[in-house]
Amino acid sequence: MPHPVYQFTVDPIGQRFGRFVTFVVATFTLVVSGLAAEAKPANAPPNVLFICIDDLRNEVGYLGASRARTPALDRFAATGISFSRHYVQVPTCGASRAALMRGRYPDSPATVNNNAILKTHTEWADKSLPAWFRSHGYQTHSLGKVTHYPGNLAGENWAAPPVELPGGWDRAEIPAGPWPHAEAIMHGFAGGRARVRGQSPAIESTAGPDSLYPDAWVADEATKWLTELMATDSPWFLAVGFFKPHLPFAAPKAWFDRHDPADFDPPPNASRPSWPSGWHGSGEFRGNYGHQGRDPENDEAYARQLRHAYAAAVSYMDHQLGRLLETLDRLDPDRETVVVIWGDHGFLLGEHAIWGKHCLYEEALRSPLIIRQPGNTGPGSVSAAIVETVDIYPTLTELCGLPTPAELSGRSLRPWLDSPNAPSDKPARGFWTAGSQTIRTPRYRLIRTGRRGDRPPAIELFDYDSDPAETRNVAADHPATVDELTRLLDAD
Repeated sequence: MPHPVYQFTVDPIGQRFGRFVTFVVATFTLVVSGLAAEAKPANAPPNVLFICIDDLRNEVGYLGASRARTPALDRFAATGISFSRHYVQVPTCGASRAALMRGRYPDSPATVNNNAILKTHTEWADKSLPAWFRSHGYQTHSLGKVTHYPGNLAGENWAAPPVELPGGWDRAEIPAGPWPHAEAIMHGFAGGRARVRGQSPAIESTAGPDSLYPDAWVADEATKWLTELMATDSPWFLAVGFFKPHLPFAAPKAWFDRHDPADFDPPPNASRPSWPSGWHGSGEFRGNYGHQGRDPENDEAYARQLRHAYAAAVSYMDHQLGRLLETLDRLDPDRETVVVIWGDHGFLLGEHAIWGKHCLYEEALRSPLIIRQPGNTGPGSVSAAIVETVDIYPTLTELCGLPTPAELSGRSLRPWLDSPNAPSDKPARGFWTAGSQTIRTPRYRLIRTGRRGDRPPAIELFDYDSDPAETRNVAADHPATVDELTRLLDAD
């Protein structure tokens, strides 16, 4: 039986009114942008627009993918430098964002936890990325999902204290909308409905305007904040976090219709690993959503529906992102703003028989990263250098002329922004629970999985020159390579 997809219809009068409001806001924006451009002092430090995208795979148009359509990301990539091999430190939302905010590798079990920021901020919050900019004269603003908790509150319904990252933001909010609180908007269904854990569907297609889902509200509010900030004198750091394509894979029906449902064949590595591995049972996907008895592992039609819905959610988010970037183009035609677009981690859509992240395979750790600096050289270039999320903090301090804290784990990416084809020999490191770690070099990935329950530790080695889909564990065939990469993994 087909998977139930929730359908709703919205009066088109609301859409016409929305277009009128958009016209008024755009006209006002043009006036303000002219005033802001005149008022900006010479040699002022650059402003920063930092955009976070949740659960976005590296499967985007500007890197050659064809299924999820991403015209806004593609247009922006043509103006900046893209990193095709960017790797996050931890394959889960909260801990990946903790590594971003700390600029440091995880160094304790708490720092790979989804509550990493809340659990560890007393040790480093005063030198977090936004706090560092704030202490050096920047306004700092957070809208949507930037840290783990949208709005920066970690209490009941994510709408009450404690503060997740104290001292970082002058303002941290979620956009207005029909959802009653931050937790509801994070997993928002159409028209303000909140997720019912274990019952709500993983897929929702709704006939109506983009405003039925949260990211349109994020784009509306971010456009307003951006307009206000461009009219101020002091430099600003504005972080905007979009929710999609995080589960549920939900978007207006029009975004589903832009993709051919037949265009979602299974990946070449859809089987569960036959060797001892870091495989998991897709707990977030299976436990938090209802599937009406269907399982994509043995129901290929449902698996196709899920991949189709993920692509629709990506394209819906991409359109909202494009609205924000178009506003920036109007306000800053000379491109004096530093802009970063960052995916917090990837997402497996059946690779290794996993539906989610929470593992150390390629599709979980690899995510988009695009950086545009003022006076960008070689716009549209794609760098194949292996880079990491911990590199973003020192990159931003250098681009903005700020000192860089000595304890950061990463390095500035300025050399690759100036020369995208410059060589790089630094591997990428990844971390997960039970002491599991991975190291990624241009050719190999070594995964060392810690003991979990009655499952023994495991070593996996993949050779991407001969097996880009990670279908064969060649650790037993290459003991010298395992030893060499293990030494790198254990090096300080």
